[in-house]
Amino acid sequence: MKGLSKDSVNRIEVGEDGAGQRVDNYLTKLLKGVPKSHIYRILRSGEVRVNGGRVGPDHRLKVGDAVRVPPVRVAQPRPPAHPAQASRLDAHILHEDDALLVIDKPAGLAVHGGSGISHGVIEQLRAARPAAGFLELVHRLDRDTSGVLLLAKKRSALTALHEQLREGRVQKFYLVLVSGQWRNPKQNVRLALNKYVLASGERRVSVSEDGMASHTIFRLKQSWKEFSLLEAELKTGRTHQIRVHLAHLGYPIAGDDKYGDFALNKVLAKNGLKRMFLHAWKVGILHPLSGEHAAYEAPLPQELQAFLDRLDSPGNPDAQAL
Repeated sequence: MKGLSKDSVNRIEVGEDGAGQRVDNYLTKLLKGVPKSHIYRILRSGEVRVNGGRVGPDHRLKVGDAVRVPPVRVAQPRPPAHPAQASRLDAHILHEDDALLVIDKPAGLAVHGGSGISHGVIEQLRAARPAAGFLELVHRLDRDTSGVLLLAKKRSALTALHEQLREGRVQKFYLVLVSGQWRNPKQNVRLALNKYVLASGERRVSVSEDGMASHTIFRLKQSWKEFSLLEAELKTGRTHQIRVHLAHLGYPIAGDDKYGDFALNKVLAKNGLKRMFLHAWKVGILHPLSGEHAAYEAPLPQELQAFLDRLDSPGNPDAQAL
């Protein structure tokens, strides 16, 4: 979809990356920098045609459709703000094939730009792969959460994986260190969650009876005097779900700067834990090409493993209640 003429009519054949998209969204991506109001105007006026006919903005495209696009002025793409960062993500690739790119996302890196962040994972990877025809996030991780992140290289793969997510067939497992002694080897937590916004504009989530149904399964992996290492299996994928479920139960995540124990976090930082201890260690899917089960794993980052090693060592800070 490169090389659009700004002075003459363009005729574009829809490829796999556009199959199933609404024509307004397709044009928004195609005509970067063109206001949506203008896109809707050329749709309403009939200047945009699909296979020779007028269509509404909600018309869904198919592979091979011929789209007529009138001459428009498009903004020149900006060079990436941090081009060097894009190549650094190559070291975090866990798996790649014709349909999928799987990375081990570092903590502190947003998955996409916005809210004062110019370039997240998706922007950096696109900058590193200018020839890639299609690259989209399958799901998201919080900025401060590390671990397995799936990206689709084909629209058909994205559609198939989104269907698996909606049907609850994607398996997501996290490792999390909490403050307190967790008692049950396995515990199902079903607490409805409601999103709200602070006066500062920051998003927050709380347990609320009229919120969205949310389900997490926690399994105890290891315990110490003051801490517990849990595996959290997400059965739903609500914003901040693991963090809010644990905080509500009285087991805040170590290092969580939104829902955690802030006084404890300061002590933890002095003892080597300077980030939230939440890591997406495993994701299981049905591969969108083969249909076979596939699982992708990311080991604990060095800084999290080092903190666990300190808890296991003689005279550890946990034994002294930090």
